[in-house]
Amino acid sequence: MYTSFTRQLKLSYREQEVLQLISYEYSTKEIAHLLHICYETAHSHRKNLLRKLDAKNAAGMIRVAFERNIL
Repeated sequence: MYTSFTRQLKLSYREQEVLQLISYEYSTKEIAHLLHICYETAHSHRKNLLRKLDAKNAAGMIRVAFERNIL
């Protein structure tokens, strides 16, 4: 886990938008509607965020984002 904190994160603008909406407790379906993208695309952004932030769930994503000053 230590090495994941030293690695520089590269989140796309859209991933940052999705992460922000997740932090406001929006579902994937709601995020897709708000950003005018299909559900599958919103789901892909969520999966990419989980991988990039090395998290198991949305709570973990938000925790890591706060620890790294992303949110």
